[in-house]
Amino acid sequence: MKVFKKKGELTRFQILAEIAREQPHLRQKDIAKKLDITVQAVSENIKSLVDDGFVETGMGNARYKITKRGIEKVKNEAVNLRKYADNVLDTMNTYKSVWPALARENMKTGETVWLEMDKGTLYAGKEKKSAYAEVLNSASKGDDVALIKLGGTIKLQPGHVVIIQVPTINEGGSRACNMGEIEEIYARGFDRIGIMGTVSRAVTNKIGIQTDFEFATPYATVAAAKRGLNVLVFAVGKMSKSLTKKLEHEGLRYSIENVSSEEFQK
Repeated sequence: MKVFKKKGELTRFQILAEIAREQPHLRQKDIAKKLDITVQAVSENIKSLVDDGFVETGMGNARYKITKRGIEKVKNEAVNLRKYADNVLDTMNTYKSVWPALARENMKTGETVWLEMDKGTLYAGKEKKSAYAEVLNSASKGDDVALIKLGGTIKLQPGHVVIIQVPTINEGGSRACNMGEIEEIYARGFDRIGIMGTVSRAVTNKIGIQTDFEFATPYATVAAAKRGLNVLVFAVGKMSKSLTKKLEHEGLRYSIENVSSEEFQK
């Protein structure tokens, strides 16, 4: 559908329509204010419209007058614009918001299934929960299934974040850490592990802790905690401030553990 394909056609159409509605006493600055463009842009477009025979310059107070050819152009462009808008609305009315989930069981198209968040992942199953959706395409157990028409509320308890504040390199780095205390904290069990800083990497390497993220850690931690995951983050010195600031902004719970050994604290 041909609708204002050339650059500037929409502006020309708007100016021509304004002249048709407001003639004969319409001023360029009035058009500029109405369309939120410069007076210079209005002047250049009107000159083009005059050259093309769509507008005539009047005498005295009658500054501009739309020609018969200009009237036909406005009508045709307005009809094309209406058809385009109707086409967009028809498309949007049939548009379906699709959400992915993991299928706990085999599912068929059109079937109603129930949703729950488990360890940060959305699952669909046939056991009744507080949220539901319709299956868009059939899927087997374990597959990713496309869902539409989501309803209800997915119950989600935000996770807790524990921040292990490790010493800076000037404070002794990994050598100044109480490794036994760190292992006790780690043994509590966490869904995700994040690190901030080189010393944190050294600590987790020494203990043999597998980490999940080390870049953009504050963002990853917040995202995980909001999905109900408990997160352990190793942060060097004041690096923890950027993390706690984001957690407080999101209203997420956290605690800070200082693991410097007594020998280095003295």
